[in-house]
Amino acid sequence: MSSLLPPLFATLPAVFSPLLNPTAPWLLLGEPLDERMAALPSEAIEANLPSGVHLSGERIAIGAGTRIAPGAVIEGPIEIGRDVEIRTGAYLRGGNWIGDGCVIGAHSEIKRAILLPGAKAPHQNYVGDSILGADVNLGAGTILSNFRHDGRAIAIPDGENRLQTGRRKLGAVLGDSVLIGCNAVLHPGVLIGRGSQVYPGVQLRSGLYPADSIIKLRQQIEVIQRQD
Repeated sequence: MSSLLPPLFATLPAVFSPLLNPTAPWLLLGEPLDERMAALPSEAIEANLPSGVHLSGERIAIGAGTRIAPGAVIEGPIEIGRDVEIRTGAYLRGGNWIGDGCVIGAHSEIKRAILLPGAKAPHQNYVGDSILGADVNLGAGTILSNFRHDGRAIAIPDGENRLQTGRRKLGAVLGDSVLIGCNAVLHPGVLIGRGSQVYPGVQLRSGLYPADSIIKLRQQIEVIQRQD
């Protein structure tokens, strides 16, 4: 494994901290997440849910103070922390761990992901098989793609080498406070160090991106006079 992975998380919740492999953080999406989901009670709902919230499956845990709007669909197993906001039309499936204070926006889909406290996917986002660090914010329309069209296992370029993740589905691992601009698409196997910013509209290929960096899309716009 590479020794050049950028710094990602200042702290991790106690349920994941001792299980983190710093050279392969995506492994948290495997057995550690499975084991956490399997350990959940059949139902532990501390929040008041309005009519129109659709729950299905077993092992659904929702913390106190969480607000879920009518029209949201939540499938177990899932653990949702305290003071989370889940807006109408959100779809959470496949086994998710959602930390305290997170925001899942209208018509966002979250599939088998870990969102650390304060992470936000607030506006029509897709988050598949990904880890969002604390206070990450995804701009409107951001997609974290998780599957290669050829179905091969995802390998992350690292200079002349490639990190073999062993996973056929892997989206992005975003460090704390990463900001992603609107309508960005992150290809499978993107890892971004904490404090970085991705500009709107970027198509970001698989790879390792350093902490505290700005990732820009450069384009040329031509404006010409209309001829009637």
